[in-house]
Amino acid sequence: MKQGQFTNPETPGYVGFANLPNQVHRKSVKKGFEFTLMVVGESGLGKSTLINSLFLTDLYPERVIPGAAEKIERTVQIEASTVEIEERGVKLRLTVVDTPGYGDAINSQDCFNTIIAYIDDQFERYLHDESGLNRRHIVDNRVHCCFYFISPLGHGMKPLDVQFMKAIHNKVNVVPVIAKADTLTLRERERLKRRILDEIDEHGIKIYHLPDAESDEDEDFKEQTRILKTSIPFAVVGSNQQIEAKGKKVRGRLYPWGVVEVENPEHNDFLKLRTMLITHMQDLQEVTQDLHYENFRSERLKRGGRLSSHGYILPLSPAYVLLCLPFSTSSLNLHEKNQGFVSVAADYLNSPNLATLRGGTAGSSVTAPPILQPDASTDSALLTAHRLCFTLTHANTQKQSPL
Repeated sequence: MKQGQFTNPETPGYVGFANLPNQVHRKSVKKGFEFTLMVVGESGLGKSTLINSLFLTDLYPERVIPGAAEKIERTVQIEASTVEIEERGVKLRLTVVDTPGYGDAINSQDCFNTIIAYIDDQFERYLHDESGLNRRHIVDNRVHCCFYFISPLGHGMKPLDVQFMKAIHNKVNVVPVIAKADTLTLRERERLKRRILDEIDEHGIKIYHLPDAESDEDEDFKEQTRILKTSIPFAVVGSNQQIEAKGKKVRGRLYPWGVVEVENPEHNDFLKLRTMLITHMQDLQEVTQDLHYENFRSERLKRGGRLSSHGYILPLSPAYVLLCLPFSTSSLNLHEKNQGFVSVAADYLNSPNLATLRGGTAGSSVTAPPILQPDASTDSALLTAHRLCFTLTHANTQKQSPL
């Protein structure tokens, strides 16, 4: 090729937009991924061991186990550990939220209020960042999945298990996990699984359900999805020890009668749980965004407030509310939508409340810029008008917030 001469990189008659997924892939790999996993369950069920086994890392190198006397008055704590994991050039920023103290106190009636408050706080923080001026580098700390550990020693779920899962099932994707499955025979394990599923249905608890495989997926993936669905709740065993079994090194637990291999699907569901988490990580994030976060966001808007940069609830401007409300395209065309927004926005810009906040007098006139004139007829005009109203409101109400 001659220097300075451009040639078509594709074959004749081929436009090239089929390479768009490759561009998305390269950008995603360069940016990296974020995922937040919460683990909840009583002490001694092997939560920390399982998490270390799942991600082949040590998230709790200096953990101190409290004694029985310390647990009597101990309240639930929130411990978030973040680790950067890289595998074959793909980076994952993993945050594991542990809840030490859950179910340890004599009275555990309100022990999950701290956990619910943490989940809501992450939604609140994300909503605040999303509504701010600089939205380019928002860190997503919302809880995308919650592994709830159920003791294998009972005959199903305890009242605390039921109450907690009912309290959070509309806020986070709940995945029930039977801990220390090596204490059960295969028949006991299947019986306990059926009992837990029956109790989940009986109490109307919404757990995370894997999406059905698409019709164009290969048969192996369809079969894998079917097996994963039938394995819920996952009965798992965790271990970070390397043991020699059948002439090879495996991670497992050594007993007088033999070895339980962590990654052997015939021994437990550890491999199935990890496969579910990795292959459906994107779906877990999408359900969090499209279902749980949107429910929280709509409830906050119904209460008529948003957060200032100091964390105080401020009244929403009519322009902000109007933008967040869904328009019916059957009753409003694009021009009418913008005219309606411009009318509300212009009224708000000239409102006594805003004039007072700006340091002026009530009723002082504010001239709307050209972008707010009624002849605006594009969605970009609508968005720009909204941002102008929100910027004025956000910048001036900050001065009124108490410290």
